[in-house]
Amino acid sequence: MDNKNNRNTSNNFTELKFVLMMVVAVVSWAFAFPFIKIGLRELSFINLTIMRFFIVCCVFSIILILQKKRFSKLQKNDIIPIFIIGFLGVMVYHIGLNYGEQYVSPGAASLIIATIPIQIVILAFIFLKEKIGFIKIIGIIIALSGVLIISLWGKENASLEVEYIYGIMAIIIAAVMGAIYTITGKKLLDRYSGLSLTVYAIILGSIGLIPFINNSLFEQVLQMSLYGWFAILFLGIVSTVVGYVIWYVALKIKTASEISVYLYAVPVLSTIFSYFIFKDEITFMFILGGALVIAGLIIAHNKKEIKEKID
Repeated sequence: MDNKNNRNTSNNFTELKFVLMMVVAVVSWAFAFPFIKIGLRELSFINLTIMRFFIVCCVFSIILILQKKRFSKLQKNDIIPIFIIGFLGVMVYHIGLNYGEQYVSPGAASLIIATIPIQIVILAFIFLKEKIGFIKIIGIIIALSGVLIISLWGKENASLEVEYIYGIMAIIIAAVMGAIYTITGKKLLDRYSGLSLTVYAIILGSIGLIPFINNSLFEQVLQMSLYGWFAILFLGIVSTVVGYVIWYVALKIKTASEISVYLYAVPVLSTIFSYFIFKDEITFMFILGGALVIAGLIIAHNKKEIKEKID
């Protein structure tokens, strides 16, 4: 009896530890959207991307040197493919997101980015010939309807503002790049651990940012305030390094479908944070669109349908 109680206590502690770990990851990602907005007050969208990943690359390089044995060996034939998926799926993703947040609220940006799992399903159907069940199709339609509502009516007079539409398009492209990164990197995961592939992709992909470095970067960095530095350090160390590491540790403990449910909280928390930080307007159409996005995501990842396919 004592052994059984000890096992139950140990399991409960492990589960609590896992939940707390995921809460840290979700909060770090939710805060990323308003912190990008803060960073854009002092840096251009390109310079913000460069500074964020300069910090990330420094941290990942140190981890790579100190924990080299834990990483899969980088094969020469994979350097160019990993550079391409790193630049498109990570760098272009963040460039598009940073550009879009100049004209779009953090809440709207986080909701559009939240459709990445849906886009992965669509791309997997097109390129990997994976089947899509009826329930999943319904979820996709509902989620994309929500994105359309946010894009056109999520902000007062949004449909008349060209810059706002460009911002929305940039974030949608960013989300597509994030989905492409997952699809194209799937085959490489046969030879690399998830953490190894992420570190290699970010370090190699960051090389593609070098041509964008100019005098404005140094001028803006020298004039950055403590708020600006805090935003950049948070985005680099917490939202990227800590968030990515927790995500891959979680994948070893639970399945992707089990941990994906936590991602639904990101746009909700991001909208709440940005409301209190920036007093961003939350219109009825924004709430409707957001509700449709989250509902569509939940329906598209319906466990009942997954179990029926397995049976």
